Amino acid sequence: MNTTGIIIAVCISEKRGTQKVNIKEAKFIADFGIENDAHAGSWHRQVSLLSYEKIEAFNAKGAQVEDGAFGENLIVEGFDFRALPVGTRLQCSDVLLEMTQIGKECHSHCQIYEKMGECIMPKEGVFARVLQGGTIKVGDVMRIV
Repeated sequence: MNTTGIIIAVCISEKRGTQKVNIKEAKFIADFGIENDAHAGSWHRQVSLLSYEKIEAFNAKGAQVEDGAFGENLIVEGFDFRALPVGTRLQCSDVLLEMTQIGKECHSHCQIYEKMGECIMPKEGVFARVLQGGTIKVGDVMRIV
């Protein structure tokens, strides 16, 4: 299994329920999440991560989704996040993340689900909290510590 991955996109949305946009670089704040992201706060799902490979496989079925469409903050190439246990720590530049949850229940079916009949975030997405802050940008290396 890979112990390193590459950041493909850094996405935020300023309001909940809106698609996230790739801003290419963001400030991560300890015990809070990503600066200016609607999902930041004092809880266990401060940052959401999704594997680039899972998005590509989904797009191969005709989905054509853009970065941030699943509500993910970080798209990382090289990791199968579902294969990592809760508690896994991920280091990227100065930022230290700890995985807190794998998958989530989808309460309202998003546009992707309506078009494709499925969405990968509930199965493939993982969540983390920020243990140590810093900046993450596209092209940075993330590694399991």
